[in-house]
Amino acid sequence: MEKLMKPAEYAKELGISRQAVYAKIKRGILKAKEVEGKLYIVVPQNENKSAKTEKSDTATQKRVATTRKATEKTADYAALLAAKDETIAVLKETVNDLKESNKQITGTLKGEIELLKEAFYEMRMLYTKRIENRASSQEEEETIEAVETFDIQPEESEYIGVKKFFKRYGIDSEKKRAKLLKRIKKAYKSGDTRILKEEGKYRIDAAMHPDDF
Repeated sequence: MEKLMKPAEYAKELGISRQAVYAKIKRGILKAKEVEGKLYIVVPQNENKSAKTEKSDTATQKRVATTRKATEKTADYAALLAAKDETIAVLKETVNDLKESNKQITGTLKGEIELLKEAFYEMRMLYTKRIENRASSQEEEETIEAVETFDIQPEESEYIGVKKFFKRYGIDSEKKRAKLLKRIKKAYKSGDTRILKEEGKYRIDAAMHPDDF
């Protein structure tokens, strides 16, 4: 018997990031298949139980590693840093693999880079929110520097539509959309080359962030 799980569900079950799951699929560690155009992880029933056991064992090891004087908040932060290091290591290794096989990859290269970029943006937003709620310290400044300096740039500029840009950063409010669109138009008129206008529609450099306007 086998069970189909979405990548996000599988990542949550094991307590790892989604990009780590995609990296395992690429290396053939995890078996995956498409059903009606969507990707699913093929998980044998006994493996599903093992995943829960592995998650439990990992949590126990983290609790043992935490000192008695550390508060629950400190333990959570330490776990967050550990997950960050593992995620960055996976991303770096994946990028190196992409560079080595760049000449043989055709259409799939852009799709994989886009996936890595979205994963990195999600990771950066998660750490930014966590760090904003903590007191400024030397250790936190090093974490911010590590996140901000490690960035994945596309080999050539890619442009996306305004709707996709809003969706990527979760801008759902009509008021916020109208305000940001106004700033986009203003930047285009001022000669910002990161914004194009094709057939009456604006297209934005995929590497841009709402705060760039």
